[in-house]
Amino acid sequence: MSVTVRVPAKVNVQLAVGAARPDGFHDLANVFLAVGLFDEVTVTPAAELRITCDGPDAAQVPLDGTNLAARAAVALAERYGRTPAVHIHIAKDIPVAGGMAGGSADGAGALLACDALWGTGASRVELLDICAELGSDVPFSLVGGAALGIGRGEKLTVLETGGTFHWVFAVAERGLSTPAVFREFDRLVADSDVPVPVASPRLLDALAAGDPDALAAAVSNDLEPAALSLFPALADTLAAGRAAGALTALVSGSGPTTAFLARDAAAARQIAEALTASGTCRAVRVASGPVPGASVL
Repeated sequence: MSVTVRVPAKVNVQLAVGAARPDGFHDLANVFLAVGLFDEVTVTPAAELRITCDGPDAAQVPLDGTNLAARAAVALAERYGRTPAVHIHIAKDIPVAGGMAGGSADGAGALLACDALWGTGASRVELLDICAELGSDVPFSLVGGAALGIGRGEKLTVLETGGTFHWVFAVAERGLSTPAVFREFDRLVADSDVPVPVASPRLLDALAAGDPDALAAAVSNDLEPAALSLFPALADTLAAGRAAGALTALVSGSGPTTAFLARDAAAARQIAEALTASGTCRAVRVASGPVPGASVL
């Protein structure tokens, strides 16, 4: 009488950001890579909708109707004329407010789990449509693998990858608000001509080839200056990872989690040990990708 869905974190290997649109959003060219850090979302029939959560930083996860998992259950129920009477439990392992789409992952996980529990039989297209309504990163959490997101990031094109990429993630002492980072981006570029965001052909070629050196030379994140402006200490973490031998280092998405690309699994372990010893972050995680998107266990 319950369904559990496992759903991955993401790292943005490219995040190109355009100028603010009249609706307040930004056009993006967002190259996602799903990595092997997972939340598990379990839904069980209940008298009414409720959410519980455990795991690292679970106390920071909202347990009300603002949670994307709750919103996903409500959105699917409304489409099929039913009451979203489920208990949603999130076993949290993706860093919270860390720029790795943990909240979006929970939304996609709850949507897929409720669809399976209720037997609604929603098509993949319909599920992706609901995901897009929930948030810009939610569709990719459902799809996984590697993909280019345009528009707000919700319009996806699946990308081929030629191998496995090894990453180290440094979890910061506190979170960053994504809207705050975008506001700071707007402030920093206020006097500039912001180019239309496009995916880097060099980066797409590196992904397709499975070449970590080529990928390291091509990664970029237009939100990194804004994240560093709001959280200057992240520069010390980035420097520590580079000094430990990372092929490249960048802020993941809107931050403040920082991401370090390693040549192989052994190098990733060495970088993780050095980052842990550096004292510049709260926790360190090692993961590789691409991995599949939301899947029923």
